[in-house]
Amino acid sequence: MNVIRVILTLVMIIICVIMTIIILMQEGKSQGLGAIAGGNSDTYWGKNKGRTMEGFLVKFTTGLVVAFFVLAILLNMHLF
Repeated sequence: MNVIRVILTLVMIIICVIMTIIILMQEGKSQGLGAIAGGNSDTYWGKNKGRTMEGFLVKFTTGLVVAFFVLAILLNMHLF
């Protein structure tokens, strides 16, 4: 049982490192001076954000966060 706990802890550490890198790679959500000038989010990039690299990073981050919380709960329950 202790081996499973060590493996899950290592997976948790790897997820934390990957999540940190992915979050730092993402762009900020602020529009900057474009919002003052009346920037429109209905551009090509705004409509197709899910197909871009930024959209992929957001989805991947969401998956990592879910995995992080599931592992945190499993490790905290002391089942292993």
